[in-house]
Amino acid sequence: MSFRYILSMMALPPPDPLYVLRGANDAVNTLCFHCTDPELGFPVLFSGSSNGLIHIWNMKTRRVDRTLDGHGGKSVYWVKTFPNRRKALLSQGRDQNVCLWDLAEGRGAVTDSVFTGNVGFCKYSLLEVTEGRWLLATAGKGLEEVRVLELPSKVSVCTLKPEAFAKLGLPMCLKMWQPDVGSSPLLLAGYEDGSVVLWNVSTGKTLSRLACHQEPIMGLDFDTEKAKGASGSSEKTLCAWSYNEQQNLELQQTYQLTNPGVAEVVLRQDKKLLATAGWDHRVRLFGWKKLKPLAVLDYHTAAVHCVAFSDHAQPSERLMAAGSKDHRISVWSIYSQT
Repeated sequence: MSFRYILSMMALPPPDPLYVLRGANDAVNTLCFHCTDPELGFPVLFSGSSNGLIHIWNMKTRRVDRTLDGHGGKSVYWVKTFPNRRKALLSQGRDQNVCLWDLAEGRGAVTDSVFTGNVGFCKYSLLEVTEGRWLLATAGKGLEEVRVLELPSKVSVCTLKPEAFAKLGLPMCLKMWQPDVGSSPLLLAGYEDGSVVLWNVSTGKTLSRLACHQEPIMGLDFDTEKAKGASGSSEKTLCAWSYNEQQNLELQQTYQLTNPGVAEVVLRQDKKLLATAGWDHRVRLFGWKKLKPLAVLDYHTAAVHCVAFSDHAQPSERLMAAGSKDHRISVWSIYSQT
């Protein structure tokens, strides 16, 4: 994305959505794009709603292809497709279950599930560590615990529990990654007290803690190449932070928002854009390099709960979707050029 191109776009008024998806019939809590075939030109969009339903949207027809119902009418907070598996889906519900779905050949069946025992709102994190082996990080049964499971075996890898004196409160959001092939997975957790904590999954030990917010952290994302992340909370502050060679988290930058409340923070796959979902009904876009504000997208009539970028291979065809309490999903084409 050239600097001249960004400036030219900033000079224009904020765009309208390309189109709006209607039919969720309840608040949209989570979104996930999946590019089934780059040659087709249209990704698939999964959404999870407060009515317990998961909708599979055909982005060519702009309609629901299929509806999945596996959480007993309880809110769905997180959906995630498996890397390198085109026909499998994970979903997290308020019923305390994580469900594995088989979507091959038009199916929509739950083939397995994990009972987490957690009734919080923390969205989980999935990491592929080797081919056919994944780690799933969930909020645990204990109030401050994070539990890491191996899939598909469902064997417990570790339980991450802060020291009693830390008083971090509930984990609110999770992000797991592996710095190098064969290295120990790391996990970032945002907590109720406003802290971001970096964990070593193999040892179950805390590597670093950064108290960067005054209120609960609602969303975070992390750029593994730059070793830099961002977090948003129920307050007006968006924070960017990094971790150094000693694996210590350091606050780099803060940005003061106009209104309080960030529900989700998402980096685009090319690590050039950052989007925030706002309680003030707006989506905000930032240049990731310097956390430079680029646009405020004002379409929804209620809080925006989630944002997702498409993983399509063609930069000119990248999309962004935002889901809201107003039951609608707005779809945008923003800064698609590189």
